[in-house]
Amino acid sequence: MNTAELYKLRKEMEKALEPKRYEHTLSVAYTAANLAAIHGVDIDKALIAGMLHDCAKCLSHKKQMSVCEKNHISLTEMETEENSPLLHAKAGSALARQEYRITDVDILNAIRYHTTGRPGMSPLEKVIYIADYIEPGRKHAKRTSEANDPYMRNLTEARKLAYRDLNRALYRILQDTLAYLTGKGGRIDFMTRETYEYYQEEKQ
Repeated sequence: MNTAELYKLRKEMEKALEPKRYEHTLSVAYTAANLAAIHGVDIDKALIAGMLHDCAKCLSHKKQMSVCEKNHISLTEMETEENSPLLHAKAGSALARQEYRITDVDILNAIRYHTTGRPGMSPLEKVIYIADYIEPGRKHAKRTSEANDPYMRNLTEARKLAYRDLNRALYRILQDTLAYLTGKGGRIDFMTRETYEYYQEEKQ
């Protein structure tokens, strides 16, 4: 994809997404490009996947479900629930292929697994998963002073790791995600748990 095509894709996302979602999208895309440059991952692919990772967020839950059904995409129980934070990833992968003419399997997988991860992720998939977590706009999640907020301390550490070692950063983010969900009594998607266990074993 050349510069003109990337620009066109950016303008399409600007029209499709709400302003805050679009800002997040740009931030993820450029963070992903930076990580890609450092870790030897294709920068254009990182930009495209980052730009499209939330492309289905503009759709209603019903529409996201419809996109998955039409494309014969299997869904977990959690993904079918109303207001699921996971469904848009699978719907987005299908939408990227159909509406935005993306045929590269690695890009499509990076979109599909950016919320849960998966065992044996490609370098591009890791870049998008990590970029979505560490992009600069995440500072708005700060609830108290940065010095006293565990979320912000963990986020700062994940950002440092991301530019040194993708696998260590990925594992740290998965660890934090599971701890957060467990701490608040939230449900954990089986793919997220499998991904964590896979990289925990690899780390050991």
